Amino acid sequence: MKKNKRLHACDSKGNIIIVNHKSTGKQIRDRWQIYLMLLIPITFVIIFQYIPMGGLIIAFKDYDFTKGILGSDWVGFDNFIKFFHSYKFSQVMRNTLTISLYYLFAGFPIPIVFALLLNAFPGHRYKKIVQTTTYIPYLISTVVMVGIVVQLLNTRTGIYGSLYTMLNGTIAPDILGVGTMFKHIYVFSGIWQTTGYSAIIYIAALSGVDQSLHEAAQIDGATRFQRVRYIDFLCIKPTATIMLILAAGNVMNVGFEKVLLLQNDLNLSYSEVIATYVYKVGLASGNGDFSLSTAIGIFNSAINFVMLLTVNFMSKRLSGQGIF
Repeated sequence: MKKNKRLHACDSKGNIIIVNHKSTGKQIRDRWQIYLMLLIPITFVIIFQYIPMGGLIIAFKDYDFTKGILGSDWVGFDNFIKFFHSYKFSQVMRNTLTISLYYLFAGFPIPIVFALLLNAFPGHRYKKIVQTTTYIPYLISTVVMVGIVVQLLNTRTGIYGSLYTMLNGTIAPDILGVGTMFKHIYVFSGIWQTTGYSAIIYIAALSGVDQSLHEAAQIDGATRFQRVRYIDFLCIKPTATIMLILAAGNVMNVGFEKVLLLQNDLNLSYSEVIATYVYKVGLASGNGDFSLSTAIGIFNSAINFVMLLTVNFMSKRLSGQGIF
């Protein structure tokens, strides 16, 4: 019988202790229940994320349902060229980049500031109440959230319409029909819904800050703002860097459901993004051009991948931190 390897280590008091090093197979056998539970998400990812990648080949074919994926005619990059030459290309690219970058620059710092303020708040009980209250909107489904926004901005019965009529004596203009207002409605409703949830990871990082640093800073006469700036913020900076890199990797993935539900004929030229355009080309239109919609999706993913690599490279060069 093969014995486990023995490694030497030191405990917190500096005493030498002997640790048995178990093989990977032995560790799996000892904790087989945990690995059995891990099979569920792994199976989900394989079935719904990796297996469908085989269908990406239709982006390079003139897909015909009767011939199947392999039997359809090969057209190379014609579908990509068709999208690049489409009159919709500049519109959906402009709208997607405008909304996503707006949301990134406006929404990314707010959870960090919120977590820092909440951590600096002295009352533990009220801190929990505030955290729970701000987390609740994230549990609201996108459909219900859009319904709430539409009702609030209703020109007659909504809070916006009632206040406008009370102050001006006339019916309020329809904000949802103003194309230039779409990005503001999308971004700030998203910030309201996700701030509490996004702040959780920063609150968890702040809970691990060594309190002796704050005690030493207080002895040196540092104010509360200075302690937040030079201790708390610097301690969560690595976490914020990783989250920024991941956010940059999803910069082209504007929320499909929310955009589609907020769209109407009046704001369509400002709200049509790549995600909704892919849906309309592939499913909603009568033609069902699956090859073109797949090509657009690949192009979108390629931009996200390039953005992820670029931001990660810049982060490692400037701060020495990255995800790989």
